[in-house]
Amino acid sequence: MTKKTIYALAAVAVIAVAAFFISKKNSNVADVQTVCATDSIEFAAPEDTVKKYGFPVEEFIIEYDTIKPRETLAEVLFGFGFSAQQIHDLTQCPDSIFDERKIRPGEACALFCDKDSVARYFVYETSPKSYVTFDIADGFSAARFEKPTEWKTTEVAGRVNSSLWVAMQESNTSPQLAVLMSHIFGWSIDFFGIQKGDEFRLIYSQEHVEETPLNNYRIEAASFCASGNTVYAIPFVQENEELFYNIDGNSLEGAFLKAPLDFYRISSKFSNSRYHPVLKRYRAHHGVDYAAPKGTPVYAIGSGKVIKKAYQANGAGYYIKIRHNSTYTTSYMHLSGFAKGLKEGDFVKQKQVIGYVGSTGLSTGPHLDFRVYENGKPINPLTIKSQPKKPISEANKAAFTVIKDSLVNRLTNIPFAAAETPVQEEESDQEIEQM
Repeated sequence: MTKKTIYALAAVAVIAVAAFFISKKNSNVADVQTVCATDSIEFAAPEDTVKKYGFPVEEFIIEYDTIKPRETLAEVLFGFGFSAQQIHDLTQCPDSIFDERKIRPGEACALFCDKDSVARYFVYETSPKSYVTFDIADGFSAARFEKPTEWKTTEVAGRVNSSLWVAMQESNTSPQLAVLMSHIFGWSIDFFGIQKGDEFRLIYSQEHVEETPLNNYRIEAASFCASGNTVYAIPFVQENEELFYNIDGNSLEGAFLKAPLDFYRISSKFSNSRYHPVLKRYRAHHGVDYAAPKGTPVYAIGSGKVIKKAYQANGAGYYIKIRHNSTYTTSYMHLSGFAKGLKEGDFVKQKQVIGYVGSTGLSTGPHLDFRVYENGKPINPLTIKSQPKKPISEANKAAFTVIKDSLVNRLTNIPFAAAETPVQEEESDQEIEQM
């Protein structure tokens, strides 16, 4: 479609027959019309767009605007020529349809005028995928709509030079996929220990709306080769639940996660004699310290009951203990705070956020001190063995094999980028010795 002339709003003649936007009973507001002005500007409409927000573009004069920083909805509507009464009426819209308190800079809106320059519809994008249409001329009603979306599939392969996060960037892929991979392989691969030369292959989908890519991804299949050992992630639905399985048909999900948070550096390992940076003496450190920014979400490594949620000034700071079964208990220390609403006695699920990384108690900097107890005795969290969930059943093995063989073949044949150049690992900020 060629460029369309869109008329800028310059003058307004206002009166109302009922409340503006949303029907209001017993209103005594007089009749009005909102009129689009005749001063014109050039607006480049999308070439392939036939409809916008469900309306035929050719039938309307369309005014577009975007919420600016610190701008209020009232200011935007005044700019479109709406009266104070009309703006007030809009705020009476149920929050479930439109909540003007939640508008954000960068969100788009538009006024649709007919060929006689009379405003007919006002549209506000509440998210990239949804919008609210206010019928100004016919009934003064409001309705929320969802835009149609589609998922487009991409294949990518890459090698680790410094970190998986950087490897994703080097492969022109969103680093968000690194987080998704850590969720899938978190029971079988220690992402804190990946090395230069480790490889990944991915088949993933990204959600698009009106040809615009969104920051929503899902992994369709994947493989990760760490130190020469390749683990595949094959999706399969069994008992109405889709899980990822390895090539032997065993679930990649185990009873415990490999780590209680995503991707951060191990600053101190399990030891019977470690020099304490605060106490300045050697003593046992029966946990693993994960250095991470303050506020990083901390997950329960497995389902269980919260048996302790407390504060210890000269030690653990804010901490949580979870009993997973008759054998295992875990502890999460030096938190900056707890998940909202969490209390002792609550049952938490695996991967549920229970708190946030901090530096409370006896600590020199933000980190998580994570500990595991087996029958009451501390054990090395990095060596704990986690039993997998239910494997592929005999009845489903044939169907799984067909899907597995197809996806493994497809993953194996994903080529690496033609010119992969190693990226030198950046030096980290000041090394912080942790509790």
